[in-house]
Amino acid sequence: MSANELEFLLARAERVLARLEAILPGPAPAPDWDAARAFLWRRRHGRVGLQAVTALSAIRLRDLRDIDEQKARVDRNTRQFLAGRRANNVLLTGARGSGKSSLVKALLNEYADKGLRVIEVDKTDLADLPEIMELLAGRPERFIVYCDDLSFEEGEAAYKALKSALDGSVSGMADNVLIYATSNRRHLMPEYHDENRPVRHADGEIHPGEAVEEKVSLSERFGLWLSFYPFGQDEYLDIVGYWLQVFGVPEARIDGARQEALQWALMRGSRSGRVAWQFARDFAGRLDSGEGEDAGR
Repeated sequence: MSANELEFLLARAERVLARLEAILPGPAPAPDWDAARAFLWRRRHGRVGLQAVTALSAIRLRDLRDIDEQKARVDRNTRQFLAGRRANNVLLTGARGSGKSSLVKALLNEYADKGLRVIEVDKTDLADLPEIMELLAGRPERFIVYCDDLSFEEGEAAYKALKSALDGSVSGMADNVLIYATSNRRHLMPEYHDENRPVRHADGEIHPGEAVEEKVSLSERFGLWLSFYPFGQDEYLDIVGYWLQVFGVPEARIDGARQEALQWALMRGSRSGRVAWQFARDFAGRLDSGEGEDAGR
């Protein structure tokens, strides 16, 4: 090959590489950190980045009823984190509609003025955690990386990514970052009847007990692990009464709404905090419109 031919091939290769660099996604750019208190990690057209959340939920810690112990422990952990003291990653598991996600939103509203920020990441994007950590490292704010409704099926890559981020990676997590996650599954993975039988060899598995331990190991990597339980009737009605007061329903109407609230829960098949809030909105809305003049009487 002559020198001219080699020079031509090198020039052509440089042009091809330049085109590829323009097409391939580069590292995520830093957002305008002053634009919002919460951000979503989003993937669009092959590129990823932080999208500012401008409309936040207005839920406050005082609005969360009948989960006092869980609320106090997560609140204390978050305050330790904000003060620069040691704090734990948090896993909130249990009944749907019991306040797990609302608790994280309420913490942001409570402590945003003290530097708390929330980065919400979908389960499918957990493999991007190292890149997210690079963006957050060195910032003066304190970040909660939040994953809602977390659960995994067998063999999902995101499971390994989260496990590594929690404490398995050589690089570790930035000092200004914690991971808070919610899940309806206690161990984040599906559990099967066979796993409760005595350990035995099956399907070629030499150490079947280790496969079960693998499922539990991710949950155990969260230093603070709290369970939420279904509400009883009295707790449900307490939450209904609270939200009816917040929505401006007269006290006499609140007392008369109990039976209708119970019927609403029966139709929904749940006495959760979410169902109580939804009933209160419906009841108050009907009164405001004049359609509910006889409601609660």
